Amino acid sequence: MTVPTHVLELRGISKRFGRLAVLRQVEFVLAPGEVLGLIGANGAGKTTLLSIVAGLLPPSEGERRYWGEPVTELRCEHRARMAIVSHTAQVYARLTARENLRLFDELRGTAGLASAQPDALLDRLGLGHARDRLAGTFSRGMLQRLALARALLGAPELLLLDEPFTALDRPGRALLADVLLEERSRGAAIFLSSHDFDAIAEVADRVLLLEGGRIVGQVARRDAADFRVALQRLAGHLPERDRMREGLRA
Repeated sequence: MTVPTHVLELRGISKRFGRLAVLRQVEFVLAPGEVLGLIGANGAGKTTLLSIVAGLLPPSEGERRYWGEPVTELRCEHRARMAIVSHTAQVYARLTARENLRLFDELRGTAGLASAQPDALLDRLGLGHARDRLAGTFSRGMLQRLALARALLGAPELLLLDEPFTALDRPGRALLADVLLEERSRGAAIFLSSHDFDAIAEVADRVLLLEGGRIVGQVARRDAADFRVALQRLAGHLPERDRMREGLRA
């Protein structure tokens, strides 16, 4: 059996909403054990692209390949191998942190899928002390970590993250970076969009710049003598207001 070289491959992906073209001929590949970052100005199409990769939106044109297989519509077996954390946590506020994870664990069980231990994941994400608190009492940063713990229950081979560092304090950002690097070492492919320049520079192996719905540049850590400087040059293509948000003041 041939092992696919890429977990994900996009070919000529475009997306239109009526007459509005949001994505135009986007192409890239993502390998196992790779962290691929995505940066771009607000409105560049980052969330739309992540939604298409996650199967939440169909592309208007182009082909998506998962583990070497062309896919028009994601099936259950594809979704079982991937997880997404959106920029809103989408957890049950009236359940405790432990109950949120156990519910997801039970849903996976009904489909015959194994899960990690919920309590161990809560400890790993720094939420062990709050495992029996209602999620509705959590700060936004804690909710982000709870959503990530839920995503990691199934040890996904493809992990999709939309602004995962939002609302995290410095220790929380460092913890999340460590967890993502551990997942990469496990062999997971990670595709993340972020406005947090420091965080994306810490974890990404490659970074793509999305501008006007197109990939207009990229930089790889292995090709750069100084990855952070290379990222600064790449992000220099961003409009001034977004460079400020990225922490790239001139």
